[in-house]
Amino acid sequence: MSQSQTFLPAELWSGRLFAGRWREGATTAAVLEPATGTELGRVALADPALIASQAAEAAHAQRAWAALPYDERAQVLRKAARLAEDHADEIAGWVVRESGSIQMKAGFEVAVTIKALHEASGLPSRSAGEVLPSEPGRLSLARRRPLGVVGVIPPFNFPLYLAMRAVAPALALGNAVVLKPDPRTAVCGGMVIARLFELAGLPAGVLQVLPGDGAAGAAMTSDPNIDMIQFTGSTAAGRKVGEAASRHLKKVSLELGGKNSLIVLDDADLDLAIANTAWGVYLHQGQICMSAGRVLVQRGIYDSFVQKLIAKASSLKVGNPVHGDVRIGPLINAVQRDNALRIIDAATQAGAVVETGGTHEGLFLAPTVLSGVTPDNPAFHEEIFGPVAVVIPFDSDEDAIRLANDTEYGLSMAVLSRDVGRALKLGESLRTGLLHINDQTVNDEVVNPFGGVGASGNGSSIGGAANWEEFTQWQWLTVKGQAPAYPF
Repeated sequence: MSQSQTFLPAELWSGRLFAGRWREGATTAAVLEPATGTELGRVALADPALIASQAAEAAHAQRAWAALPYDERAQVLRKAARLAEDHADEIAGWVVRESGSIQMKAGFEVAVTIKALHEASGLPSRSAGEVLPSEPGRLSLARRRPLGVVGVIPPFNFPLYLAMRAVAPALALGNAVVLKPDPRTAVCGGMVIARLFELAGLPAGVLQVLPGDGAAGAAMTSDPNIDMIQFTGSTAAGRKVGEAASRHLKKVSLELGGKNSLIVLDDADLDLAIANTAWGVYLHQGQICMSAGRVLVQRGIYDSFVQKLIAKASSLKVGNPVHGDVRIGPLINAVQRDNALRIIDAATQAGAVVETGGTHEGLFLAPTVLSGVTPDNPAFHEEIFGPVAVVIPFDSDEDAIRLANDTEYGLSMAVLSRDVGRALKLGESLRTGLLHINDQTVNDEVVNPFGGVGASGNGSSIGGAANWEEFTQWQWLTVKGQAPAYPF
């Protein structure tokens, strides 16, 4: 990285992790740039023993942090937001180089991260409960209390924001946090956050940033000092996290994968539909849980739509996202690339047609359009997590509903139509946690409750008003002027 860095110099984090303070790690992993394979440094990894010791430290620090006046906690969040604003370009540079994000996406990710900090800074001053009806002479209160220590396990695709959207509100509401960023994005998804809160004056020990592998994550699910797990990632991994945490009666928030449908009705503006589809399918190479995994197009406009989408996909520049005019960057690693290629190959063997794309150079997979996909095709059901548009015709609105709901997932869906009433009526029958009328499937504004149903999550939501439910628990408190004289 550039020697002009002032916010996160290499000597601060290289070979280290943030265990209440910057400290050396016993083992390290390379920080790689997916676009070039260049090693940007090495980050220390936590093992289960370190998870245990630092979770205990976090539990100890949490009590004093929760006891601080509400405005002192808010001030730390506000200062962290200002620091992120001051160093936005440097932070975005890390998101580009470490996660393979194009610059537009990295800038957006930093912006919503800053917004998450600002929103969280308002939580400490909001009402924390209510007065309940009770008998005369007794004050009955329901109040929200911190959970204790929140374990946060975010993914690689939006590493900074998907960590901060949990870290910031959890801290604001009086919890301590153990954050285990994905080792593939441990700097932009972990060390950046550690540095922001260190400089903002967060008391030592309240935040632990401990990159690690699956063993470290498993240790978090079983550790008695960690009261909750907030996990974002694949459905397969989420099932394991939920099962492991449930054995210890931990609260679990799971935000998982999706096979999201973008429905294009025959009265939609075709050019706008193509623009929405390209964004929903190809943004960040399709490596987003909300990506439009199916594009359902009414048969009357299907052929014209496919031809326009082929032209759009073919026009998107693929390359190193350090260059500003690039629209498609690299996939995160060879495993992800090979999985996308596997599904494309299986889809063609089952009768699908690769209209464009389907080829790769290194980790760069050309934006792809698949037609001829039927409900018995692997591409219809599997989450590809790559830049692949799966375009499927339908006849009636009822047919679109049936196809869209034919999935175990239920995260995000969208409907494009000039007739808003028609789109809303169709949307009422869609089984999804997020629904967008006249927009594509990839949306998050921080202030909204975000979560899916079915295999996309366990019914929990994160963001906005939902943060109070996620990161606190109810306590019933009653007060009498004098203890009653009970009859025995």
